[in-house]
Amino acid sequence: MITISLRPVKHYWGTISFASTLYLCPILDLLLTDIPAKLQGELRLGLQEALVNAAKHGNKLDPGKLVMVRFSLIDNQYWWIISDQGRGFTPSFDRNIDPIEYLPSEEAESGRGMSLLHQIFDEVEWNNKGTELRLCKQLETRPLLSLSWP
Repeated sequence: MITISLRPVKHYWGTISFASTLYLCPILDLLLTDIPAKLQGELRLGLQEALVNAAKHGNKLDPGKLVMVRFSLIDNQYWWIISDQGRGFTPSFDRNIDPIEYLPSEEAESGRGMSLLHQIFDEVEWNNKGTELRLCKQLETRPLLSLSWP
């Protein structure tokens, strides 16, 4: 089941919540509805990674637990806040290391998603409990036209 409340307009937040599942295509489609086409591919990949982490690692694919996504466009920034009902975790990503250098070895079980999120989004932050992830993507802005003559 998917629950949706209002589409974000200006500083309002939309909300989507769904039972833990890995069938994320309809949720991703809804979250990317108003995203410019040139950003959709990479944002789909990043949001899918974040949603899989919430459903699989956070909620352990328990269909009785929900994943909730709040989303909005604020001042040329797309924001997503993804929450799960799991026990939480402590992210071990070192912000001072280049995400490419962070990539784990071929044999590693996890870690690639963390690197991927930091490459795609401009801001990646967890709450203290590790059950809520904040993602931000800055839209490219055009330089203002100069109104003065040389």
